[in-house]
Amino acid sequence: MKVKAIAFTAPGVAEYVDREFEIPSHGNWVLVHKYVSTISCGTERANLMGHPNVAGGHKVDMATYFPRYLGYSSAGVIEQVGADATDFKVGDRVALSWGIHTEYDIYDPRNVTKIPDNVSFEDAALCHITTFPMGGIRKTNLEFGESAMTVGLGILGQMSVMYQKLAGAYPVIAADPNPERREFALKNGADFAFDPTKEDFEENIRRVTDGRMVNVCVEVTGNGPALDRALDVMAEFGRVALLGCTRDSDFTIDYYKKIHAPGITMVGAHTNARPNYESHEGWWTEKDDIKASLRLISAGRLDFSGFVAETHSPKEAKEVYARLAENKNFPVCVQFDWRK
Repeated sequence: MKVKAIAFTAPGVAEYVDREFEIPSHGNWVLVHKYVSTISCGTERANLMGHPNVAGGHKVDMATYFPRYLGYSSAGVIEQVGADATDFKVGDRVALSWGIHTEYDIYDPRNVTKIPDNVSFEDAALCHITTFPMGGIRKTNLEFGESAMTVGLGILGQMSVMYQKLAGAYPVIAADPNPERREFALKNGADFAFDPTKEDFEENIRRVTDGRMVNVCVEVTGNGPALDRALDVMAEFGRVALLGCTRDSDFTIDYYKKIHAPGITMVGAHTNARPNYESHEGWWTEKDDIKASLRLISAGRLDFSGFVAETHSPKEAKEVYARLAENKNFPVCVQFDWRK
């Protein structure tokens, strides 16, 4: 059978296409009618443009690279259940991890989580992405009352700000050259927001932390100069989570002055760097973080109202991704509604 999906078919080009689709005859699976899927701007732009970072650091062979299918954070309703998927039933509302932008898809039950009745599909479709900054913050062992900073205020950075506040950090500092994103971060819970490219950046950090500087930093840009600048304002024994995917490894920093001497801890926080089965201090499984995110939304502790800037029909994918390819100021959060 054929279903509709969004495919990247050439550099900078996305299309609304037919995709061949088969339902397994037996096994441990669920068929989900997808209602909402979320664009992860950084990852999807890198794939859309054929960046070497997504091809193992090698030059991309465009002839074999495309088509590509992305869309790893979504939500929908289960329509069929494999014989071995005994924890789910037809009609269950579910949040989905991995997968692609498509109207129907088969999921391993390990990547499916039931949604509380009071959580919307729109919020649930954010939950997989929320686990990325959750994992990064956990790895820093942030304690309430410590100062915390997020560098880079795209979708992951904005969520990092929200979780730093939720975890009891003070002050929560947001850093990004884009004034609109700094303003959005203030609405999402940041106490202060600064442009890290300005000469007074370090002075401002010193002022708002009463001279203590930053205890915990989540670096989301994957940009060498941005990391270097963040290290300028770290407190002694500070911890830095490298959440952003580095798109260019050709940079250097003064390791002795900025890491070795002040005792800075730096930890890789790629979302795949997680335990597979059992959570423990600072290192939760993806599934446990998704469940935690859904509980926090359900309880009203985590509020995503106003977070999604635009919602589109997937039929508009070509225009949406053309903007993503060309516009560095693409909105922080955009979703597709597959019911349209």
